[in-house]
Amino acid sequence: MPILYSFRRCPYAIRARLALYLSKISHGHREIDLKNKPIEMLTMSPKGTVPILIVSNDILLEESLDIMKWAFKIPNLDSKDTLLIEENDTRFKYALDRYKYPGRYPVKDDLDYQKECIEFLRKIENRLSPFLNGNNISFLDLAIFPFIRQFSMVDSEWFKELPYPHVKMWLSSLTESELFQNVMKKYPLWTLNNDPIIISSY
Repeated sequence: MPILYSFRRCPYAIRARLALYLSKISHGHREIDLKNKPIEMLTMSPKGTVPILIVSNDILLEESLDIMKWAFKIPNLDSKDTLLIEENDTRFKYALDRYKYPGRYPVKDDLDYQKECIEFLRKIENRLSPFLNGNNISFLDLAIFPFIRQFSMVDSEWFKELPYPHVKMWLSSLTESELFQNVMKKYPLWTLNNDPIIISSY
């Protein structure tokens, strides 16, 4: 059975968990403390980031998108989807971190980073109908949604006033979904002495 090392609030880990759950892939769940990473995880993956999926003795996936592709059995994405995910993971995530944690990045005003985030939000708004690839939730929605959710939580009252009804409806439907509620359950930190936590959507 695959084993997932995860951190509940990490958007990269969230999208990996969403993909595994939606794809009905049973797996062991190991919740970690990013400030006190277990040696077992670091031995498998010295870079020490989550998510990490141990598929088998021979297969280790260390990137959230690779975990998603494995879960959905999708080796390659549509070029437009790839570009949107790349923008989310680079320009948007870069601006989001600096907007969310202005004290860590004092080079530029956090409102400037807020504006950069809004530019990406506008692209999402124009593409939604009601999901990013039409009527049904897709790989693309799961890959991007956790980061938009994180952005919306920085200043939730301000976000509510933004003129992007499709984004807000999309965000609300995903946040309130049974899928999301299941992958956001709280689990105790993993140790070798704990009973294994098995996740299954069957």
